Amino acid sequence: MTQPRVRQGLVLGMSTLAFTVCFMVWMMFAVLGVPIKELLQLNETQFGLLVATPVLTGSLVRLPLGLLTDRFGGRIVFFLLMLSCVLPLYLITYASAYWQFLVLGLFVGLAGGSFSVGIAYVAKWFDQDNQGFAMGIFGAGNAGSALTKFLAPALIAAGSWHLVPKVFSAILFITALLFWFLTAENKTHRSASGIPLREQLASLKDPAVWRYCQYYSIVFGGYVALALWMTKYYVQEYGFSLQSAALLAACFSLPGGVLRAVGGWMSDRWGAQSVTWWVLWVSWICLFLLSYPQTQLQVQTINGPLDLHIGLSPTLFTVLLFVMGIAFAFGKASVFKYIANDYPKNMGAVSGIVGLAGGLGGFVLPILFGALVDLTGVRSSCFMLMYGVVWVSLTWMYFSEMRRRPLLGKQPAVAIAPFSSIVQGDEYVRSTKA
Repeated sequence: MTQPRVRQGLVLGMSTLAFTVCFMVWMMFAVLGVPIKELLQLNETQFGLLVATPVLTGSLVRLPLGLLTDRFGGRIVFFLLMLSCVLPLYLITYASAYWQFLVLGLFVGLAGGSFSVGIAYVAKWFDQDNQGFAMGIFGAGNAGSALTKFLAPALIAAGSWHLVPKVFSAILFITALLFWFLTAENKTHRSASGIPLREQLASLKDPAVWRYCQYYSIVFGGYVALALWMTKYYVQEYGFSLQSAALLAACFSLPGGVLRAVGGWMSDRWGAQSVTWWVLWVSWICLFLLSYPQTQLQVQTINGPLDLHIGLSPTLFTVLLFVMGIAFAFGKASVFKYIANDYPKNMGAVSGIVGLAGGLGGFVLPILFGALVDLTGVRSSCFMLMYGVVWVSLTWMYFSEMRRRPLLGKQPAVAIAPFSSIVQGDEYVRSTKA
């Protein structure tokens, strides 16, 4: 524990484990919501609200938790956050009415705020050249979404849905204890003595922050929304069982989490701007193909009517989801590489607001997915909506960045220095020299 590299490794390893478990809890309703939907006879919009409710609180608390991390340190904030979720998670076992699931889901959703705590906690233990990779490893905790899809269906099959919150609460409690006893705190990482709250928030006036919010609303918000939605989509669109549907949905969730570290390495090597640009293009193409609904056509020929079916098979659908999951993983890492480069002293605050925007995307999108299905009756309308969001991001990025910077390689950000350079002065210039 006294060696710096050992402390770094334990902080990174335990933070990643804790975030994985928190994300597993946060995404629990992706599977648990399916039997609850049948039990309570919910429509699509109500189901969307049920699975998205934990995402709301997990998003709203990201900014205050990021500020608390800057001031008091990530270790204590992360530990108390996990403990605060254990009891409401366990109480879901005894819920029976729709409003009870919604209220308890709001409290369980606090676990989603762990990202802004952990990302700021981990990043400060590493130098700038290795921050992208370290944050990518931590961000691989998004694979907790896939862990939910492996573990929750098995628990439901072994007993009932009531078993899921009981087991998940026990896992979260044990993880909190392990995190506390195996991690360390460096008081020099805190900013309470040097930077007042007003100055911490000043960088939020920078338009670049809001651009990063837009990028993150699709690579993370879209990831969360689809991770919540795909299990039910497979059940209803292709007729799979809950266990098979969850396993196939994990083909999107798993690469979207574990490959984030690769995205961090790519961002360190080629720059956040290049990686993000190609991520958006790949996502745009995948969503265009996924948007096409199952279609029956009748063509009148000289030999009579010819019936044609156009639509994605389960195999092709899963392959496209897998590719998009990889792209989202790279994009989640590249967006936070932007932040680590531009806001090294305000990372808790800026990562909090960007994480909040991404989380709100994950809250709003499932509700819109359900509303669109109720309105149009077309299940692939969820991909049509996301296609439009990615188009907005591509357009914004082209006019704000691509016309000013070369596509390949790192480029000093001083040429278009964000507002943070005014707040942080020479520190910003030093942080952007590669």
